[in-house]
Amino acid sequence: MNLLLYMSPIAVVFLLPAVVFMEPNVLDITLSLGKEHKFMGVLLFLNSAAAYGANLTNFLVTKHTSALTLQVLGNAKGAVAVVISILLFQNPVTFIGVAGYSVTVMGVIAYGETKRRFR
Repeated sequence: MNLLLYMSPIAVVFLLPAVVFMEPNVLDITLSLGKEHKFMGVLLFLNSAAAYGANLTNFLVTKHTSALTLQVLGNAKGAVAVVISILLFQNPVTFIGVAGYSVTVMGVIAYGETKRRFR
């Protein structure tokens, strides 16, 4: 919770100018959408709550495991996403892509085995 408390204002300071620069009429669009759709405030709140929950979950997973474990899980997630996209959308696959993700999967398996053996 403390990390989120310290991190949030810094994120606002850095991201708000970027949003205003890259999307100059974002405030007008948000206000007009709020007038058109009566649930816009609720949706913005739910979006903020979901982002807060995702950050909190990420910090808790890091606390209970380690930053390295979180990185390995992120790599495994990428490999799973690629396999699913190949199966569902028949995306073209190159030999280098298959070799790269094979190395990724072998690394994830090796990390899991090493962690299991040295507990």
